[in-house]
Amino acid sequence: MEVLCLRLKIINYKLRFVVRRKEDDKMNEIKEYTEKIFEDIKHIDENKSEYWLARELMPLLGYRKWERFSNAIEYAKISCIKSGYDINDHFPKAGKMVQIGSKTKRKLLDYKLSRYACYLIVQNGDSRKEAIALGQTYFAIQTRKQELSEKVYNELTEDEKRLYRRNQARKGNYDLNKTAVNSGVKDLARFHNAGYKGLYNGETADDIFNRKKLRYREDILDNMGSEELADNIFRIAQTDAKLKRDNVDNVYTANSIHYEVGREVRNSIKRLGGTMPEKLPTPDKSLKELEKETRKIKE
Repeated sequence: MEVLCLRLKIINYKLRFVVRRKEDDKMNEIKEYTEKIFEDIKHIDENKSEYWLARELMPLLGYRKWERFSNAIEYAKISCIKSGYDINDHFPKAGKMVQIGSKTKRKLLDYKLSRYACYLIVQNGDSRKEAIALGQTYFAIQTRKQELSEKVYNELTEDEKRLYRRNQARKGNYDLNKTAVNSGVKDLARFHNAGYKGLYNGETADDIFNRKKLRYREDILDNMGSEELADNIFRIAQTDAKLKRDNVDNVYTANSIHYEVGREVRNSIKRLGGTMPEKLPTPDKSLKELEKETRKIKE
């Protein structure tokens, strides 16, 4: 009887392992899919300009009803106008006839959204939602395919620039973490502290947190201005590139490189007569607070 019970436990354990493995595989497939879903629905017009149809974008951002998504589009139009752009250039209508009965058709409202229009739609969304965070990353940060033009970026408010840069840092850190792990790093916190120490003259992430007088569990990157974020983005990108270029395969070298790159970025700022990152002001409000305020206004 004891032997039988033991065998049953072993079988049950193996079944749970197989199920969990299948679930993990499924999640990996979903993740790989979500990284290109926005690219998959991108259209190119006769002038070789890219655009996204609003009704195709809507479900990818987690909206179930057109009424709610159309409200988000209207808010984005207002932001577009305030930035001095013509909404007809970024939100042109693209209605189509659909069958609603055996002999009846009606025109369904749709929009041909530019990349900037999509950016305006997702920038004030709830980044805690995976779909919105993914949309912010895809449409707002510099990608290998396209970046917001310098003119568009310069016309953003400081808070909009912070959001743009924060998403760049988020994507950059995601890539850097993968590269670091492949280079032999197991303690990512220590690895990132090496980079902060180089850039911030010996300060760790906790030191920066305390200097900024942040509250429990606040993210230091959410409490940086656009210039300080840009300093960190350069550190992140250059570290990622050097780890790959040097084919680093041990934690000691990886941590040393992160520190050295951070130090080089700091020295570059000094040579150019810039402000050291620890001397830059901390914004009055974190990006999380700004997102909450934006949601309350919309509600």
